[in-house]
Amino acid sequence: MPTSVVQQSILYGNKVESIERSLESIARAALLGRQFGIDEYTVSYGDSSPVPSLSTQQLKSFRERFPALNITYDFFNTNLGSAGGHNRLAASATADFILIQNPDVIPSPRLLENLVAPFSNPSVGMVEAKQLPIEHPKEYDPVTGDTSWASTACAIVRRDTFERLAGFDSETFFLYCDDVDFSWRVKELGLRVIFQPSAIVFHDKRLTQSGTWKTTPTEQYYSAEAALLLSYKWSRQDLTEKILDSFSKSSEPFYTKAAAEFRRRQGENLLPAKRDSNHLIAQFINGNYAQHRYAL
Repeated sequence: MPTSVVQQSILYGNKVESIERSLESIARAALLGRQFGIDEYTVSYGDSSPVPSLSTQQLKSFRERFPALNITYDFFNTNLGSAGGHNRLAASATADFILIQNPDVIPSPRLLENLVAPFSNPSVGMVEAKQLPIEHPKEYDPVTGDTSWASTACAIVRRDTFERLAGFDSETFFLYCDDVDFSWRVKELGLRVIFQPSAIVFHDKRLTQSGTWKTTPTEQYYSAEAALLLSYKWSRQDLTEKILDSFSKSSEPFYTKAAAEFRRRQGENLLPAKRDSNHLIAQFINGNYAQHRYAL
């Protein structure tokens, strides 16, 4: 049965060369995907940058170079963040599947075939690709692929599932943990979230000398803010209070700022409604949102 896919990617000051490199591999994957019934592939860019990342001429050049891709571009003229940007793009999506993918990700040739195949099982609600050279350490069942949540560096969901959930919770999450929260809400529908190791992408992440990921000040702050909001939303008040106390006493400005923002929302009744009160879905394990495979 013919299948259509729209790939959504949010830009924020991305280099044209990086976007172009990604498109070259996307075009190859889309071409091979036709052999497996993926007859329509759209690349939908949403741009939250202060000024457009792509000019009219650059877009024209990309469309001429990659005629198999339907490339669209929406300059938001404001920073909507990850969750808000994807919701804006999805509002006009008509494809069968929505593929959420970072704009600098480079897919393997058989990515689409392997991402879409698991949906032949109606219990599957969301499928995540394997990232190289640094594979996410969260645990997954080696037979079924079931995992706690799917990273939207590259993950796919049926459009009707996305719409049933009203997309990402952009009122709560700006940049981080929107994918964790979305994954858990997919599970609330009775659907499975799986990791698909045969669907491979290259995601250019760099490590520090101590082996941790290099993070920007923006990443540090929004990750901290999201940790508080996620634990609160998913009914782990004990963790929220513990994190809030730790952040408030920290000497790191991004932690104290995150604590102050949480208290502001709390004081103005802007915190999200709580869910999963019986703790059947959400996982909070040693500061992570899944059991990690390599933890001692």
